[in-house]
Amino acid sequence: MNFDPLLLLVEDDPDHTQLILDSLQEQQVGARTEHVWDGQAALDYLSEAVETPRRREIPHLLLLDMRLPKVNGLAVLKQIRSLMSLRNMPVVMLTTSASPADVDAAYAQGADSYLVKPFEFHKFCDVLDDLGLSWFRWNRSADDGPRR
Repeated sequence: MNFDPLLLLVEDDPDHTQLILDSLQEQQVGARTEHVWDGQAALDYLSEAVETPRRREIPHLLLLDMRLPKVNGLAVLKQIRSLMSLRNMPVVMLTTSASPADVDAAYAQGADSYLVKPFEFHKFCDVLDDLGLSWFRWNRSADDGPRR
């Protein structure tokens, strides 16, 4: 079966956005990527995917920043997990906050993973490389089988 995964990146920092997109492309994970800049845009995107699946596809993975304009990442996550049609979509929090309270809150709302963005450029790239390998090369889901 040919699998063409879709990743939705929700990130408001232009530098982080570019670094993430470049890293995924360099890793050649084969994921199509959509990007939105704030939490409300993420909710709008996902709502459209649920309501009109021919027009917009539900992502296979959501990379979600914690601190976002309009609607923060935790509120986005809470709304995602409240909807039956999105409940099983993997959500990885990718944020600068290492606060134990934020980590606990994210897992309490149903995050599948919580990754802290390192401040050092090369470490940030390493985290993104590992993320791409894990979710798009080695991970399986019920509908797609192995990635490679």
